[in-house]
Amino acid sequence: MTMSLEDIAWHRSVGQMIDALDQTNFWTQLVRLLEHYVPFDSWVVLLFSSEHKPLVFAECPGQDGSPDQLFQDYLNGLYLLDPFYIASREHSRTGLLRLAEVAPEHFELTEYYQRYFRLNVVADEIQFNSHQPDGRTLCLSLGSRQRFDREQIALLSLIQPWVLSLLRQRLPYELKQVSTPEPPELNDEWGTHLTARELDVGRLMLSGCSSKEIARKLDISVETVKVHKKHIYRKLGIKSQSELFSIFLQAQKDQGAPHPVS
Repeated sequence: MTMSLEDIAWHRSVGQMIDALDQTNFWTQLVRLLEHYVPFDSWVVLLFSSEHKPLVFAECPGQDGSPDQLFQDYLNGLYLLDPFYIASREHSRTGLLRLAEVAPEHFELTEYYQRYFRLNVVADEIQFNSHQPDGRTLCLSLGSRQRFDREQIALLSLIQPWVLSLLRQRLPYELKQVSTPEPPELNDEWGTHLTARELDVGRLMLSGCSSKEIARKLDISVETVKVHKKHIYRKLGIKSQSELFSIFLQAQKDQGAPHPVS
């Protein structure tokens, strides 16, 4: 069997990536390699954990080089509504995940989508996920202003074994750079007057789950879900999911803000 020049170029590039595993510009090199085959507009490398908030190992630079405030909102608590983060907690697996596979039924109708996702990611997202034995998941996320088409997804699926192997081998180098303990996960109890089950229902509502999806995830009836929704709205004195999202977002910002020194 003969190899094409493109095949030879790919294998040579992978060899160069292996040599760069311990280099500070590893992620930039990997992203540039992937961008040569599939176009995308943003990227970030995250470590998801069920016990801590996500760690950011690398991200695409902003246009003016300043921190992206929207992404700071994500790290301050919006990640709790991220379909990929939720999926990593519910059924962690190694592989290539598409937004269409993990997004809840009503995802595009949520305040999270309207006020964060479509502004920061814009249209579509795809992730290379490397699930670790300790339960954490290393993710290379690619965002695009346009939907990834079938040919692009097929190509990413074809090269995913190489990419996932590189992710797995890079993780020890990243963890060596973490000099301080991971901060605890932000408190998800943003409704102080709500029960634990009402908090679960409220978070799933905000992530875009329909009543049927919530019932399935929590193993309760749809009617029970509706009752919980009524209780949430009554206890918080609100009438819409937009108001519910505002309460959630403000609570995460308050929890993430530094406490004044007395």
